[in-house]
Amino acid sequence: MSHSIWERILSSVAAAGNVLAGMVEAVRTFLEGDPVTRRDVAFSVAMIALSAKMAKADGVVTEREVEAFRHIFRYPDAEARNVARLYNLARQDVAGFEAYAEKMARLCATCEQDCSVLEDILDGLFHIATSDGALHEKEMAFLARVAEIFRLSEARFEAVMARHVDGESDPYALLGVSREDDFPTIKRRYRALVSEHHPDVLVARGLPAEMQRLAHDRMAAYNAAYEAIERDLQAA
Repeated sequence: MSHSIWERILSSVAAAGNVLAGMVEAVRTFLEGDPVTRRDVAFSVAMIALSAKMAKADGVVTEREVEAFRHIFRYPDAEARNVARLYNLARQDVAGFEAYAEKMARLCATCEQDCSVLEDILDGLFHIATSDGALHEKEMAFLARVAEIFRLSEARFEAVMARHVDGESDPYALLGVSREDDFPTIKRRYRALVSEHHPDVLVARGLPAEMQRLAHDRMAAYNAAYEAIERDLQAA
């Protein structure tokens, strides 16, 4: 994303006199004839704004959370000041995180329920929340409410959580299967997840280049879960 994009978003915020309205208007009108760039902008703004709101809910922003943000959302050093301004504006805005989540869901959604793009955003938020080695109660409540607003099913939410939270890394939960399922069923589910979440597929459906490392981490988790289940069943 170029310097002018971030400047235009910040200009929209200033013109609107309202952070949330300005962000939404910037995404809604930005490069109307270029849906790919518009999609990238929507995803990026959602990640910045909701990360800021999550930090506010928790009350503390740690160095590890900042590093985790940079890990999954890369931007040129020259853009750091603009990204930081947008982050701080969102964090200080009086509008609650639910209003942000609802607006971003309407901008980013590609389907009625279990939207893959919104699941990508939740995945990124989990990555940031757990970067300090723990998922705090307020962060958990925040993430659960965001998932509800995003209309992600309980199974999807638990699968995302299983990729990030120690003690929740049950390989069956991570793949969204039951211990009662037979191996062919589990294998079909694993292959469906690989097909849906392969990094190349995520790029095609709108995951910005900045987030591709998260996609590779996700694939590694699926592969490890499948291998663990396979070993478990072979040993049985």
